[in-house]
Amino acid sequence: MGTAHAQRGGVKVENLPNFDLHRFHFGFLLSYNTADFHLRLNPDAPFADSLLVLDHVKQPGFNLGIVASLNMTDNLSLRFLPTLAFEDRILKYSFRKPDGKTANFQKPIESTYLEFPLLLKFRSDRINNFAVYLIGGGKFGIDMASKKDVDNALDEDIVVKLSKYDYSAEVGGGVDMFLPYFKFGIELKTGIGIPNVLVDDATRFSNPIQSLRTKTYVLTFTFEG
Repeated sequence: MGTAHAQRGGVKVENLPNFDLHRFHFGFLLSYNTADFHLRLNPDAPFADSLLVLDHVKQPGFNLGIVASLNMTDNLSLRFLPTLAFEDRILKYSFRKPDGKTANFQKPIESTYLEFPLLLKFRSDRINNFAVYLIGGGKFGIDMASKKDVDNALDEDIVVKLSKYDYSAEVGGGVDMFLPYFKFGIELKTGIGIPNVLVDDATRFSNPIQSLRTKTYVLTFTFEG
């Protein structure tokens, strides 16, 4: 009688019951990112009186990476996530010309970062096939598409240059789902750049800016075996 009732009600199967017994885990990640800037203007800069508007516009991008995880305790792990991140942003300028008219410029900033995040992950105990977690740490990035050495000779073709190197603090959270053959994770985090990445080469597009610091929001899907 009891057995028949259990069969009708169904039995919750725990997937990958030995997953947390392994010290190391590996996998890969796919991410959707939105890149932006923390921008601070320089009120004493040349061209400040002719600059009407300077706006920063976030743009979508994506990441591809590898997951390497070391279980330190049942609930704490150290994660190393070498990643290739494609990020885009736009700076929009409006200048007042001597004749009173307005000159508008859009300066796209495209970056291809080779990133090396090192993060601590604090995870709850499993509830059947689910667990939630918080994550935090730091990230070092190398911009493989940096234009810091471009010769800005023509005003129309001037690019806003960024440093080739950046490092950020990252914090976020997510949920792990234990499926029959792998662990699937959904994670949302933000990265806040620490150094000023602007290369000030004394153009009218860089002079008005006191500092540019990177800012990203990343939605990540992880697959671990």
